[in-house]
Formats: sequence, structure tokens, C-alpha cells
Amino acid sequence: MAVGPDLLPRVASAMLLAPVVLFAAFVGGWPFAALLAIAAILVLWEWLGMIAARPGGVLLALGGGALAAAQANLQFNGTLPLTLVLTLLGAAALALVARGGSRERLWALGGMVYAAGVVFPAQLLRADPTLGLISLGWLLAVVWTTDIAAYFCGRLIGGPKLWPRVSPNKTWSGALGGAILATLAGVLVLRVAGIDSFLYAAPVAFVVSVASQGGDLFESSMKRRFGVKDSSHLIPGHGGLMDRLDGFIVGAALALAIGLLHAPEAPARGLLIW
Repeated sequence: MAVGPDLLPRVASAMLLAPVVLFAAFVGGWPFAALLAIAAILVLWEWLGMIAARPGGVLLALGGGALAAAQANLQFNGTLPLTLVLTLLGAAALALVARGGSRERLWALGGMVYAAGVVFPAQLLRADPTLGLISLGWLLAVVWTTDIAAYFCGRLIGGPKLWPRVSPNKTWSGALGGAILATLAGVLVLRVAGIDSFLYAAPVAFVVSVASQGGDLFESSMKRRFGVKDSSHLIPGHGGLMDRLDGFIVGAALALAIGLLHAPEAPARGLLIW
């Protein structure tokens, strides 16, 4: 198996970031909320830089302030409608202030929506007093296993490319291997957690894994559109936070949507209990 030059940076960044994320997720409360808010603001900063939005500093201040206010409201007041209003106001402010035509304004607005995907799905799932930590552990296991397994299955098996115009290194074998092993990881987490219906949640893990790969492809296509190699140089030798969170953002959003559709009053339970 040929190991790519990006393997060591991937391992190094994972060894640095994963313990911080896991500890904050375990503690929950304001430390987890603060970590998510910081990550969301940094992702917004990378997005605005990637699309060369102007005036960048003003847009970041408006969007970052709205994200921080929305997250603080959700954490300390628990009122979802006001959280959504604050987020939408931030998105509208970015669209109004951004210079350029309608396309540039839509891209700026999209950055706010994308950054909000870092915060709110994970926060709402973690807030469940009984299944919050398990649901977040399940989500991280599915997304992280997807990324790791897709990399190694693609290198080991090879074969036809998944979408060479967007991401020339990704293969169908990597995509399928990542989804299958991520499904097994999700099942294992629920089995260890003592959830009897763990097998019934397997299809959910599979579709969340596929969604996370779609998030990866979306960011790859965006970087090609704007002619950048990495979202930033925030992580030495391995790009930015968007490069690490692209799959998580889309996977978490779908996980929350499934949970809300199945059990609107308790999305973590709706995601895991079938």
C-alpha cells in the first residue's frame, strides 16, 4: 500500500485535536459550547478568506458576533427560536454588507450557514441529558471512521475514481469501505453503550457516513472553484479547520435532521433509538 505524503500531517493533527474535542464533549456545558463557537468563527474566517469576501474584517465581526450570541443564547437560555433568529440576522448582515454582485453576496451568506453547522447540530445533540454524550460519541465515531477507513481502503484497494474532476485521489473503494466500516463503528458504539436497538440504527450510520463524504467533496469542489489548495494554514502542514471539519459539518447536520424528524422533543434519542 502506497502511503501518501499527507498521512503524517493527518496523524499529527488528529493526535493534537482529538483529545481536546473528546474532553470538551465529555465535560459538556459551557466548555463544549465555547469550543464549538471558536471553531465556528474560525471556519467562517476561512470561508470568507477562501472566497476573498470584502470587507473581510467587517464581515467576520458581524458573522462571528452573531454566531457567538446565538451560541451563548442556546447554551444559557436554551431558546432555539431566538438562536435561529440571531443566526439568520447574521447571515442577512453578511449578504447585505458583502461587496460585489448577487453571487458574492450569496457566497458570503453561505459562509454563515456553513459555520453554523459547526455549532448547532453538535450542541443540540449533546444537550440531551441521557443520550447526549452517547449521540455525540456515535457521531464522532461514524465521521472519523469514515475519513480514516476511506483513506486506507482507497490506498489499499484502489480502483475507479469517485469524482476525479473534484477530488482526483478519492476512489469508489475508499468511499464504500469508509461507509461500511463507519457503519460498523456506529453499531459498536451503541452496543457498548447498552442500546438494544443498535442494529436498527445501522442504516442511519451508513447514510450519515455517506453525507460526511459528500461534505468532503463539497469542500474540495469549493477549493477548486476559488483556486485554493487549503482552507487556511491554521494547522501546520495540513491546512485549516474546514479541511478537518468538512465531513463533520454535513454529517452532523443530517444526524440532527434525522433525530428531529424521528423525535422532535429529543433529537439524540430520535437519532439512536429505533
